[in-house]
Amino acid sequence: MDFFDVIKMLLPLLIIIAMLYGLLVVVRKYSFSLSKGKTSGMNIKIVGTQMLLPKKFISVVRVKDKMLVLGVSESSITLLKEIDADDNEIVDNEMDMQNSSFADMIKKNLGMK
Repeated sequence: MDFFDVIKMLLPLLIIIAMLYGLLVVVRKYSFSLSKGKTSGMNIKIVGTQMLLPKKFISVVRVKDKMLVLGVSESSITLLKEIDADDNEIVDNEMDMQNSSFADMIKKNLGMK
Protein backbone atom coordinates (compact mmCIF):
# COMPACT_ATOMS: atom_id res chain seq x y z
CA MET A 1 0.00 0.00 0.00
CA ASP A 2 1.60 3.23 -1.10
CA PHE A 3 0.94 6.88 -0.32
CA PHE A 4 -1.52 7.30 -3.21
CA ASP A 5 -3.75 4.48 -1.90
CA VAL A 6 -3.88 6.11 1.56
CA ILE A 7 -4.93 9.42 -0.04
CA LYS A 8 -7.64 7.61 -2.03
CA MET A 9 -9.00 6.18 1.23
CA LEU A 10 -8.86 9.36 3.31
CA LEU A 11 -10.16 11.79 0.66
CA PRO A 12 -13.78 10.45 0.66
CA LEU A 13 -13.74 10.40 4.47
CA LEU A 14 -12.64 14.04 4.64
CA ILE A 15 -15.24 15.05 2.05
CA ILE A 16 -18.03 13.36 4.05
CA ILE A 17 -16.87 15.01 7.29
CA ALA A 18 -16.81 18.43 5.58
CA MET A 19 -20.32 17.88 4.17
CA LEU A 20 -21.67 16.89 7.61
CA TYR A 21 -20.08 19.96 9.19
CA GLY A 22 -21.60 22.19 6.51
CA LEU A 23 -25.01 20.61 7.11
CA LEU A 24 -24.64 21.21 10.86
CA VAL A 25 -23.85 24.89 10.29
CA VAL A 26 -26.88 25.32 7.99
CA VAL A 27 -29.25 23.56 10.42
CA ARG A 28 -28.07 25.65 13.37
CA LYS A 29 -28.37 28.89 11.44
CA TYR A 30 -31.88 28.34 10.09
CA SER A 31 -33.49 26.40 12.94
CA PHE A 32 -32.90 29.12 15.54
CA SER A 33 -33.92 31.99 13.27
CA LEU A 34 -37.22 30.29 12.40
CA SER A 35 -38.15 29.73 16.03
CA LYS A 36 -37.29 33.33 16.96
CA GLY A 37 -39.42 34.74 14.16
CA LYS A 38 -42.54 32.83 15.19
CA THR A 39 -42.52 33.75 18.87
CA SER A 40 -41.14 37.28 18.79
CA GLY A 41 -44.58 38.91 18.88
CA MET A 42 -46.16 36.56 21.44
CA ASN A 43 -46.97 37.80 24.90
CA ILE A 44 -47.25 34.66 27.04
CA LYS A 45 -47.18 34.58 30.84
CA ILE A 46 -47.84 31.69 33.21
CA VAL A 47 -50.01 33.18 35.94
CA GLY A 48 -50.17 30.11 38.17
CA THR A 49 -49.89 26.34 38.33
CA GLN A 50 -51.36 23.86 40.79
CA MET A 51 -50.49 20.15 40.99
CA LEU A 52 -53.55 17.89 41.22
CA LEU A 53 -51.88 14.48 41.02
CA PRO A 54 -48.31 13.45 40.31
CA LYS A 55 -47.52 14.67 36.78
CA LYS A 56 -50.98 16.33 36.42
CA PHE A 57 -51.45 20.07 36.79
CA ILE A 58 -53.90 22.88 36.18
CA SER A 59 -52.27 26.05 34.85
CA VAL A 60 -53.59 29.51 34.16
CA VAL A 61 -51.80 31.16 31.26
CA ARG A 62 -52.24 34.68 29.89
CA VAL A 63 -51.79 34.96 26.12
CA LYS A 64 -52.23 38.54 24.88
CA ASP A 65 -55.81 39.41 25.83
CA LYS A 66 -56.98 35.94 26.88
CA MET A 67 -56.66 33.87 30.02
CA LEU A 68 -56.43 30.13 29.35
CA VAL A 69 -57.08 27.46 31.96
CA LEU A 70 -55.10 24.40 30.89
CA GLY A 71 -55.03 20.83 32.11
CA VAL A 72 -51.46 19.60 31.78
CA SER A 73 -50.37 15.97 32.01
CA GLU A 74 -47.26 14.10 31.04
CA SER A 75 -48.54 13.32 27.56
CA SER A 76 -50.96 16.15 26.73
CA ILE A 77 -52.19 19.69 27.30
CA THR A 78 -55.96 20.27 27.27
CA LEU A 79 -57.75 23.61 27.11
CA LEU A 80 -60.30 23.62 29.92
CA LYS A 81 -61.57 27.19 29.65
CA GLU A 82 -60.76 30.29 27.61
CA ILE A 83 -61.56 33.64 29.16
CA ASP A 84 -61.59 36.82 27.08
CA ALA A 85 -60.51 39.84 29.07
CA ASP A 86 -59.36 43.33 28.30
CA ASP A 87 -56.13 44.68 29.78
CA ASN A 88 -57.80 46.31 32.81
CA GLU A 89 -59.43 43.07 33.89
CA ILE A 90 -56.18 41.16 33.45
CA VAL A 91 -54.26 43.65 35.58
CA ASP A 92 -57.00 43.55 38.24
CA ASN A 93 -57.04 39.74 38.12
CA GLU A 94 -53.27 39.57 38.49
CA MET A 95 -53.35 41.86 41.53
CA ASP A 96 -56.17 39.81 43.06
CA MET A 97 -54.27 36.62 42.30
CA GLN A 98 -51.25 37.78 44.24
CA ASN A 99 -53.45 38.06 47.34
CA SER A 100 -55.50 34.89 46.84
CA SER A 101 -54.83 31.19 46.51
CA PHE A 102 -54.79 29.26 43.26
CA ALA A 103 -58.07 27.51 44.11
CA ASP A 104 -59.79 30.86 44.68
CA MET A 105 -58.47 32.12 41.35
CA ILE A 106 -59.81 29.06 39.48
CA LYS A 107 -63.22 29.39 41.14
CA LYS A 108 -63.39 33.08 40.22
CA ASN A 109 -62.39 32.51 36.58
CA LEU A 110 -64.81 29.63 36.15
CA GLY A 111 -67.65 31.71 37.59
CA MET A 112 -68.09 29.61 40.73
CA LYS A 113 -67.49 32.43 43.19
